[in-house]
Amino acid sequence: MAVPYVLFVATNAAVIGPRNRHTGFFFPEIAHPFEALDRAGVAVEFASPLGGKPPEDGYDAADSAQSGFRESKAYRRLSRSRKLSEVDVLDYDAVFFPGGLGPMVDITGNPEVQAVVIRAWNAGRIVSAVCHGPSAFLGVTLEDGSPLVRGRKLTSFSTAEEDGYARDDVPFDLKVRYARKVPSSSQPTRGSRSWSSTGA
Repeated sequence: MAVPYVLFVATNAAVIGPRNRHTGFFFPEIAHPFEALDRAGVAVEFASPLGGKPPEDGYDAADSAQSGFRESKAYRRLSRSRKLSEVDVLDYDAVFFPGGLGPMVDITGNPEVQAVVIRAWNAGRIVSAVCHGPSAFLGVTLEDGSPLVRGRKLTSFSTAEEDGYARDDVPFDLKVRYARKVPSSSQPTRGSRSWSSTGA
């Protein structure tokens, strides 16, 4: 039986905002999905807009999933991520955009990212994201010109979470941006409280 493959697309942005806040991908948002996929026998490969070692943020050595990932061969592969323009997303069964603040800098509005998203979607691949990762879907349109996410449920970092975390650093509120750009039926969903886990 063929092994499923998932492409993780990480940010290359190391700073964000007027205060040059340190950022990158949020470490558990790669480590935890990788652990789950690896246990399920799913292979993971890594890309980023520029290729090379993506900057990281939020590492917690007390979390066994994170410390295990840091010591893994997968982390070494992440440190040599492929340049996104040199990757064909159709070689994979799914594409995943982890969060952290970095995607707000170089994933949002990136034409190469948008091309990857719509190519995967049109081919029936799984297109997924977490936290600030759904910023990858902003500006992605279907052949009829409608937003990719119109009428669909999705999750993202909420306004309440942003207010308590990075309000002065991010260029926009992701939830509010979706509310303005996409009909209300497609506004991101969230759990019953901030920082709760929610899927859509």
